[in-house]
Amino acid sequence: MLRFLLRRLGTMLLTAACLTFVVFYLTNLSPNLERLAKTQASARMSEDQVHSWLVAHGYGGPLIIRYGEWLGVVPGWTGTSAETGKPMGRCIDPNRPSLPAPHYCGILQGNWGMSTVFRAPVGQILAVRLEATGWLMLWVLIVMIPTALVIGILAGMREGSRLDRALSTLSIVSTATPEYVSGVVLIVAFGSTLVGLSPLLYHWGLTGGQAILNGSAATALDHITFQNFALPVATVALYGTGYIARMTRASMTEVMTAQYIRTARLKGVRFRSVVLKHALRNALIAPFTVIMLQIPWLLNGVVITETLFNYKGFGWTLVQAAEGNDIELLLGSSVVAVVVVLLTQLISDIGYVYLNPRIRIS
Repeated sequence: MLRFLLRRLGTMLLTAACLTFVVFYLTNLSPNLERLAKTQASARMSEDQVHSWLVAHGYGGPLIIRYGEWLGVVPGWTGTSAETGKPMGRCIDPNRPSLPAPHYCGILQGNWGMSTVFRAPVGQILAVRLEATGWLMLWVLIVMIPTALVIGILAGMREGSRLDRALSTLSIVSTATPEYVSGVVLIVAFGSTLVGLSPLLYHWGLTGGQAILNGSAATALDHITFQNFALPVATVALYGTGYIARMTRASMTEVMTAQYIRTARLKGVRFRSVVLKHALRNALIAPFTVIMLQIPWLLNGVVITETLFNYKGFGWTLVQAAEGNDIELLLGSSVVAVVVVLLTQLISDIGYVYLNPRIRIS
């Protein structure tokens, strides 16, 4: 196991380096750098002025050198401001330029750069936004996983039954409906005072004219309640529930036709015991992988939901960074996404061993 972990960690580091370099290359293309210079300085800059600005701010060196500076394995660039005459550079604090600067100040040293959109350190921005998205992901997983497993197990226990067909149809509809559609439908049904259930309940005298649930999750950043958090959670959970349920149903159906299940039933073991003691553990191997894959999907897939419900989490921040050509924030977001994906894959591989002892690590 230790050798496997070390080998996987080495592969993860190599993968992370390759992926972050690709993102660094794409975000540092000439059109993006030119747009950055004109956004930060002047929209009427000439090509020579753009080139001078990029060189003065550390964007003029070779790509591989700048990637090493950003990563923290190459000494950060330094220079002198043409306007103020003060020293400037990646490792120099602009608020306290007189303090001695370290030679290395990249991602590995904890320096994620400054956001050009939010005018704040990228590390602080990501910490706040990831906490907000973390709460959304947590509640989505709490709702999605048990619901999907129950639906998949019930459908797979008796293949071809009416219950199986009904639950399978529900799962397919849930998976086939994109989030921007289900989110709008939920807002109309529960978050509007003009259409949906709210005016109907008001007409019956059951409510005071207010919407049943909030159509915006902006207040959830300060205090999470059922009213302001139910709709975004339901929107994300609906899509993932159907997918996990379908995988669970397929796995459960395959296990229920195995020889050891038939033997247990022929011996007179109760159907409930057969499902819970013999079939369930083996049936959860494939869904476990799918569930682990939902975590990076949730982190990067909440862009639509957070934008739709005005919930300023990681996905919303990613949209703002892309719209504002915030290179440092985009790079920091890519690091977070890559780390989450690689860690979930490692946890998934380790979980195989505990779910099925027959799986051996070669």
